[in-house]
Amino acid sequence: MKITNPATEEIITEINEDTTASITEKYNKLRAFQPAWNKVPLKTRIAAIQKFHDLLEEEKGKLAADLTAEVGKPLWQAINEVNGAKARIKFFIENSEKYLADEWITPEGATREKIAYEPLGVIGNISAWNYPYLVGVNVFIPALIAGNTVLYKPSEFSTLTGLNIEQLLKKAGIPDGAFQIAIGSSEAGEAMLALQLNGYYFTGSYRTGKYIYEKVASKMVPCQLELGGKDPLYVADDIRDLSKTVEGVLEGVVYNTGQSCCAVERVYVHQKIYDSFVAEFTQQAKNLKIGLPTEDKIDIGPLTRKDQVDFIESQVKDAISKGATLQTGGKRPATKGYYFEPTVLSDVNHSMSVMTEESFGPIIGIQKVSDDNEAVNLMQDTEYGLTAAVYTPNQERAEKIMEQINSGTVYWNCCDRVSAPLPWSGRKHSGIGATLSYIGIRAFTHPKAYHLRG
Repeated sequence: MKITNPATEEIITEINEDTTASITEKYNKLRAFQPAWNKVPLKTRIAAIQKFHDLLEEEKGKLAADLTAEVGKPLWQAINEVNGAKARIKFFIENSEKYLADEWITPEGATREKIAYEPLGVIGNISAWNYPYLVGVNVFIPALIAGNTVLYKPSEFSTLTGLNIEQLLKKAGIPDGAFQIAIGSSEAGEAMLALQLNGYYFTGSYRTGKYIYEKVASKMVPCQLELGGKDPLYVADDIRDLSKTVEGVLEGVVYNTGQSCCAVERVYVHQKIYDSFVAEFTQQAKNLKIGLPTEDKIDIGPLTRKDQVDFIESQVKDAISKGATLQTGGKRPATKGYYFEPTVLSDVNHSMSVMTEESFGPIIGIQKVSDDNEAVNLMQDTEYGLTAAVYTPNQERAEKIMEQINSGTVYWNCCDRVSAPLPWSGRKHSGIGATLSYIGIRAFTHPKAYHLRG
């Protein structure tokens, strides 16, 4: 398997992929060791995760450099990702004992009752390339702490990062039998789906997630899917600082070159401020710096996948053919690498792909609305339900809107953020189940009810 730098299109290295036989062998090792791993005291398991946390800090420079080389995100954002992963790991370290402890429901009386949380067994984690540290630690960290063993498949686009994760976990004291990595693309994923795993945890596209869900349904085991989004954001007419609001919205659109599941993918603006918003947004977008992700002060790096450049270009052409106005961008620069200019389209509507299909790139459509009701109707006009945001100084107005939105996360005067104490979950085509929060700790366990007399 060739590992390509998306900024230069040069081959970084070549790595041997796993076969069905080698993946099965790794699974058998995990299956055999899981009972022993579960008997390791919880405090000892947590101590190993603490060491992994510390190693992320020690090795941060190399880890970020490898991440930038293979996925193309600006280096400063790669460093931010490693720091963000450490923060999430700290949440699991500090909260797992509390939420994995036996929970007494009826501690006294003739029949005492409690809930115990037992590990699922061997879990499969098919992870994503856009935030391999962040989406990875959401799964394999609480899974390991809870006493599961883990078969981890990094995306083929973030293989080096996957190997770095494996190396540091083993260095931190996670036994070989508790964590194994499957290297490869769809064939490796298929091999994992054929195994008798006790849970499947996937981050990626709706199409692949649906396929996995259907494929493993007969196994009757947990299947948690963190899928994509077409996340809306509404700017009301009473905002007080236009420039600051635009700055926040634009960051939500283009951070990680727009390759975030919770990136802002469509913007609705009240007609009273629409023209001024579009003008300010366009100007700030024009000021973004695009270039090699290793350079200083780069806002936009290359897209990770070459075919995504073609898709975004098709969205621009589709929108313009249906009456949209191209305010800035709209094409790939005449350089090597999978780049696409930050692109702003106004006068858009829901007949256009840019307002209905996940873009996953530095492109946005801005649509005019007459009032809050129209904004809500358009925000709800989607098969996805990951996040939604409202910008207004009026909290009551914002909450009235947010209550009507069918999504797992809502934001008031912010966007494109994840917090470890809160559950991360999607609705409709954005997924099922949840990671993070205490829900994401117990997601890797079976509850067992105890009825105790005597």
